[in-house]
Amino acid sequence: MSSAYFITGTDTEIGKTTVAAGLLHAARARGLSTAAAKPVASDCELTTEGLRNGDALALLGECSLALDYAEVNPFAFAPAIAPHLAAREVGVELTVAALLAPVQRVLERGADFTLVEGAGGWRVPLAGRESLADLAVALQLPVILVVGVRLGCINHAVLTAEAIARDGLTLAGWVANVVDPATSRLDDNLATLAERLAAPCLGRIPRLPAATPAVVAGHLAVDALLAG
Repeated sequence: MSSAYFITGTDTEIGKTTVAAGLLHAARARGLSTAAAKPVASDCELTTEGLRNGDALALLGECSLALDYAEVNPFAFAPAIAPHLAAREVGVELTVAALLAPVQRVLERGADFTLVEGAGGWRVPLAGRESLADLAVALQLPVILVVGVRLGCINHAVLTAEAIARDGLTLAGWVANVVDPATSRLDDNLATLAERLAAPCLGRIPRLPAATPAVVAGHLAVDALLAG
C-alpha cells in the first residue's frame, strides 16, 4: 500500500530536505520504493544540464524509482529569493495549477513512499493570492512538519499546526531538528512541543557534523508512517 506526505517547515533553512532525505532513506532501508518532488526551488545553480537545486538533487538521490531531475523539480530558479519573486523575474506565473500536474505525475508513479517537499514555511506565496499551502490542499496529502528547534520555535510550530488544521489537512507527525544546539532549556522546549502539537513526534535530530540521509534516518522513528 503506497503512502504520500507533504513536508513543510516552521521557516526556511530549518532542515526540511535533511529530514525528507532521511525519511526516504529509512523507507528504502525497509525495502520500500521511494519517490519525491520539490515542485519549486530557487537558489539554483546553472550547470551544463540546466538549473539544478541542491535540495532537489538530495531528494532525487534517495528516490529508488528512475525519475528525471525535471520530474522532481519542474520549476527551478536561479535567484536565492522567494520563489514567487524569482518566477516573476523570468516571466513565469507560479500557480497551484502549474505545480499540481507535475506533482500528480510523480504520485501516479505509485512508489510505496512519496514525499512532496514545499519551500520555506506553510504560507510561502505563489502567484496572486495563492500559496504553497494551497498546493498541499489540492493534493489532499497529510503533512509532516519539520520544527527548526531554536528560540521562538514553539510559537512558529503551534501557529503552523493551527494553519494546517484550518486548511483541513491532517498533521501526520513532526520532527524536531535542532538547528541551534545552544537553545536554552532544550528538553523543556521539546516537551512543550510534544504537549501542544496534536501529532506524534517522528524523531529528534541533534546538530550533526555530517547529516547524511543514513545518519538522519537513524534518528527517525517512522515505522507507522511508512506503513501508510
